[in-house]
Amino acid sequence: MMPIEIRLLAYAVLLGFAHIVAASAAGLTQRGGLTWAAGNRETQTPVTGAAGRLERASKNFFETFPLFATLVLAAAAIGRHNTAVVLGSHLYFWARLVYLPVYGFGIPMIRTLIWGVAMVGIAFVFVGLFTKIGPFVR
Repeated sequence: MMPIEIRLLAYAVLLGFAHIVAASAAGLTQRGGLTWAAGNRETQTPVTGAAGRLERASKNFFETFPLFATLVLAAAAIGRHNTAVVLGSHLYFWARLVYLPVYGFGIPMIRTLIWGVAMVGIAFVFVGLFTKIGPFVR
């Protein structure tokens, strides 16, 4: 059976794909449509509004995802399946899932709070990598 933290990691990969699609689709019209997309893109036109926010949200996701993925895979490799790893994985995934639309709609304070929850999730997975906390210990 697949541990929940590995399943959440796989879902986070799908979320990364959603970030790419959302940012690309939102910025397409501002950059010149399909002609620009099919071209060599030697010039990078900055985007504004929701398209810019979705692009920044995507960049932010891909700054944190490698940390999360590395820690979850390390925990799985050494068989560290515990409450901290499971809780941290949930915190990271669900916060990042909510982060995309909140950032896209431009809700600043809530966005920062959600980002903080995702970072706490990464910290929990890190702590769980080195400790045996809770009923999920294996």
